[in-house]
Amino acid sequence: MTAHAPTASGGSASGGSATDCCALADPPLDAASSQAFAPIFKALGDPVRLRLLSLIVAQGEVCVCDLVAAFAVSAPTISHHLKVLREAGLVDSERRGTWVYYRARMQTLDRLATLLGPSPRRG
Repeated sequence: MTAHAPTASGGSASGGSATDCCALADPPLDAASSQAFAPIFKALGDPVRLRLLSLIVAQGEVCVCDLVAAFAVSAPTISHHLKVLREAGLVDSERRGTWVYYRARMQTLDRLATLLGPSPRRG
């Protein structure tokens, strides 16, 4: 990307106006959406939570007992991380007897994929 130096007339050395190269058209994320996505990204900012979500997505549905066994942290720590993921809307849980099963909320993951995916303007 080449920057164009403004000319005395307000245009750029390449012949266009300064607003041609500096204006943002249709930002992909408005203020309300950024407020909605922030807790999701905050939840994903921890390596353990990111791995937990990855395991849950890969398996479709996972018992908490299997998740605890996959990490070198305590069961209460895993429970805390799962609570954060649940509160961010990334996973759902269902109690079955003494165990809790987790599955990804695909609607939330689809929203993230749409946000982060390639834009028609970027190619």
